[in-house]
Amino acid sequence: MSAMPLVAEGLTRRFGGLTAVGDVSLTLAVGELHAVIGPNGAGKSTLVNLLAGEMEPSAGRILLGGRNVTRWPAWRRARGRPGQGGIGRSFQKTNVMRDLTVLENVRLAAQVAHGFHARSWLRSPRGAVPAALAALERVGLADEAERVAGTLSHGQLRLLELAMVLATDPAVLLLDEPLAGMGPEESERLAALLRTLAREHALLLIEHDMDVVFAVADVLTVMVEGRVLERGPPAAIRASAAVREAYLGHAIA
Repeated sequence: MSAMPLVAEGLTRRFGGLTAVGDVSLTLAVGELHAVIGPNGAGKSTLVNLLAGEMEPSAGRILLGGRNVTRWPAWRRARGRPGQGGIGRSFQKTNVMRDLTVLENVRLAAQVAHGFHARSWLRSPRGAVPAALAALERVGLADEAERVAGTLSHGQLRLLELAMVLATDPAVLLLDEPLAGMGPEESERLAALLRTLAREHALLLIEHDMDVVFAVADVLTVMVEGRVLERGPPAAIRASAAVREAYLGHAIA
């Protein structure tokens, strides 16, 4: 892909007199894990919603594979352009169908990405099951394919949601707190997986676990009150007096 997978230019979102995101620009590139950090209310999740198409910006534009998709709805961004892949995102709260099996959840995501309506899930299109199985293998849940999703642990549910995202074959991954509620061992395994995924996807990570963020990120954007305070590699962010004062304090000493 010659153009950067995802470019945001001057994104702004206002709610009345409140500016939740103000003039934010960033570029997501394959091979680079880009983490966005900041205190609660900094505008991180709103930024993800803007990039994914869950809400429209008040100003600015978004380019996906070089094409202006600013007014595209979420479903169209998820499919992207033919041959280039779209945007896949996860949510802060686990979003799976607990009464279906693990494989059925991922298969449904795969076939929706192929253009089949969710209500037609019994008529699985060719390629949906192999795509689902490959996604489960990727996140380490292949052995759990026939389990009912509601019986999984919290950490496994987070991995299932990631598998559902991967099954759509996205070019861009927007992951909103994927490690939330995980224990240390689960977090370590998922962090390693994120590093691997960043080699093949443009990946944006929202995460509050600073140990993980500084271990896996190539680039960090620090947001405060809806605006970018600073951007740079982990070492530069760790050394920034402005970032320490606004957000990190002594947590990264």
